[in-house]
Amino acid sequence: MSGDVPSLPDGITVEPAAPDDRLDVLRVLDAAMLETDASALPARIDAGDVLVARFERTGSVVGALVTTRPEPGQRHVDAVAVRRARRGRGIGSALVASAVRAVESDPEADRVTAAFDAAVEGFYADLGFAVESAGEDGDGRLSGRREVRGAGDGGE
Repeated sequence: MSGDVPSLPDGITVEPAAPDDRLDVLRVLDAAMLETDASALPARIDAGDVLVARFERTGSVVGALVTTRPEPGQRHVDAVAVRRARRGRGIGSALVASAVRAVESDPEADRVTAAFDAAVEGFYADLGFAVESAGEDGDGRLSGRREVRGAGDGGE
């Protein structure tokens, strides 16, 4: 299942974050009340595990996605957020779809996972994630998993 990237609004691009984007990524996540390990962010940027949505005209970061590598073969969406004024335009979907495409091109990885609130279940389901309950603690969180290639496929 190949991840088609949703169309973005004119003037918005999705690209790997650069070291200079660190503070902007943290600001976007903070504005959405999401947290990530700020001390690990430079290493994640260097590894290509952080994507930004950028407004081309000004170069400003309007969305960000951070992935982690919790175990071999897996990339986990740690946080994804879009500035409030830019929400509802497909930017978050494009960030997640771009992360899935990056995993598809990595022969060492075969799945993308995420944990999220039930309110965004449709967002992940629309992007091809199989959604299930994240646990029995009753907190209402869900988990999603998207396989990017069959076992033993090896990529291409």
